[in-house]
Amino acid sequence: MGWQATNLNNEKHCFFDAFGGVSSGKYATLNTNLSSQDNPNDVKRNFEIIAAHFNKKPTDMVTLRQGVSNKAIYTDKPTWFKIYADGVVTTNHNLLLGIKTADCAPVLLADYKNGVIGAAHAGWRGAYKGIVENVVNMMLEHGAHVDDIAAAIGPCMQQASFAVQNDMRQVLLEISPDNAHYFTADEDRVHFYFDLSGYVETRLKNAGVENVINCHIDTYPLQNGYFSYRRNTHLHLINVPKDYPTQYSCICL
Repeated sequence: MGWQATNLNNEKHCFFDAFGGVSSGKYATLNTNLSSQDNPNDVKRNFEIIAAHFNKKPTDMVTLRQGVSNKAIYTDKPTWFKIYADGVVTTNHNLLLGIKTADCAPVLLADYKNGVIGAAHAGWRGAYKGIVENVVNMMLEHGAHVDDIAAAIGPCMQQASFAVQNDMRQVLLEISPDNAHYFTADEDRVHFYFDLSGYVETRLKNAGVENVINCHIDTYPLQNGYFSYRRNTHLHLINVPKDYPTQYSCICL
């Protein structure tokens, strides 16, 4: 099924893995990318399976048209891939918030005491632009208290797999020299390895959220059971843009 954080309600969240769906081939089996070349009926069935896990229907879901932005939205109504954003917050107990990923970090947040939840898609670009902080701030605007927020960082590409070039490193160093902490140099000194989940964890804590669990599960190794955009790229499985499978992470009240 996937991974669940001990600081979030087990029945109200899940970082789903690649299994338990109906897709086949390179999309096997719980693919949630409707932009892929997978059979759209299979993808829709996968969403039904995910929603049913929470005793809900796809019509209860909030699904975003994600990118690499820092845009977070509040909604009290379901929406199906109509809103461009990378973070979402709600106080509606009937909604199921979802984030799709295939190496980026999914972040689920909850203030159960005050009835506010959030979800964020945190790739490195979205993270440095402030998507995590924007979701936290939006939760606070809608009644959450920062001391009551629990956050979990789900499976994403870990540092041992996340090779980047120096230009990406320089972007983060220009923001703060302290960001050098998240990079280790390869022997060639041209490539570096980036600690995405560690960086996201620090952004959460700098936003005042102390109750953070980081799963440190790497999506890149096939044996870990998650979809990986970079792995599919290295295996030459992406012949058309956006034609790759994604997993889903969900939370509800």
